[in-house]
Amino acid sequence: MKGRRLIPILAVLFALFGLVLLFLGPGQKPAEKRPITEENGINVGALLVDLVNAYQDPTDGDALKIKADLEAIRSVSEDDYAIAKGIADHWSAVYLDPDYSLYLHHGEEKAAVPEDAGIPDDAGHAIVVLGYVLRNGEMQPELKARCEAAAAVAREFPNAILVCSGGATGDNNPQKHTEAGLMKAYLTEECGIEASRIYTDEEAMTTQENAVNTLKILQANGVRSMTIVTSSYHQRWGQAVYNALAELYRRQHGYSVEILGNYSCDIAPEVPDYRNDAQIAARQIAGILELPRDALQGMTAGKPPVQPEEEAPAEETPAENAAPHEEEALPEAVPEDEALPEEEEPAAEEEFAAEEPDLTEDFAAETDAGFEMPEWSEFTGSDELLPAA
Repeated sequence: MKGRRLIPILAVLFALFGLVLLFLGPGQKPAEKRPITEENGINVGALLVDLVNAYQDPTDGDALKIKADLEAIRSVSEDDYAIAKGIADHWSAVYLDPDYSLYLHHGEEKAAVPEDAGIPDDAGHAIVVLGYVLRNGEMQPELKARCEAAAAVAREFPNAILVCSGGATGDNNPQKHTEAGLMKAYLTEECGIEASRIYTDEEAMTTQENAVNTLKILQANGVRSMTIVTSSYHQRWGQAVYNALAELYRRQHGYSVEILGNYSCDIAPEVPDYRNDAQIAARQIAGILELPRDALQGMTAGKPPVQPEEEAPAEETPAENAAPHEEEALPEAVPEDEALPEEEEPAAEEEFAAEEPDLTEDFAAETDAGFEMPEWSEFTGSDELLPAA
């Protein structure tokens, strides 16, 4: 009797299973929730465009444009608004606030951080060191400089933890050395930081994995705030991308962490395109949020505020007119009439400064900045969206 009753039950279960397969279709799976609703893709893209333009070509109407963008997003989805508002607030703090300061390391034993910075000296604060692509399986000088800057912060805040994240990057790395492993070894052996304070993630191979794995470490250790350590030209860019990922992580896992501090080794980018850090950050955020390809139309080319001093010939650029130090750079576009003299005609610089980047084409596929810019064709939310340096 039991067997006879079991047969109809199994038949019903198989029938239900068949209906599920029929509904999904062959090879399909339940749709995953997008970071931003499809209806808000263009609205969030407009917000990113206005944030970039407010930095590169500021006008009196920028604040009203940004407010209108946020209201348009809110009219579609409160969840989208919460994410967009968090991104916009942090962007405004690091890119648009004229009082924002970059704290630079020039070889000091301890980091010179103002007392009113609000950084706690306890295990609830983390010093997050952003990686840099390996070359022949070894650390490049810039990654060592980032570690030395991180060590100075660690000495100033001896109770804070450190987090290094990054897998086996770079070409010609047969031994699969990892950024995180080498960074920890350098911090302990060369900088004298206790190994017990350093947490590592040696698996991350994309920027998204790097940030998410770091956030998992911070959450597991009860961290409430962090200081980001990287290169001076990369600080605002890195913060903008990390904060966007942190906003998504907060929504998915209910955990949030505040970026309280910044500290950087003082260095200019080797790759000229990386001086357009605001545009790169916006494009990466667009990729993280899975925005449509045309979401960033209208972004002005603008000249990046930070110009490497070696770009201008010494005999043509007097010292008093040289490019400002990174720490003194103002978040505004360089006037067009301050371009290089025509008689010098450095082809590469003129092409970079004069031509507006085509938003449907890729920038240079370099990885030296710590975040590689994604291709527009990669704005699909794949795991390989943002290759880490």
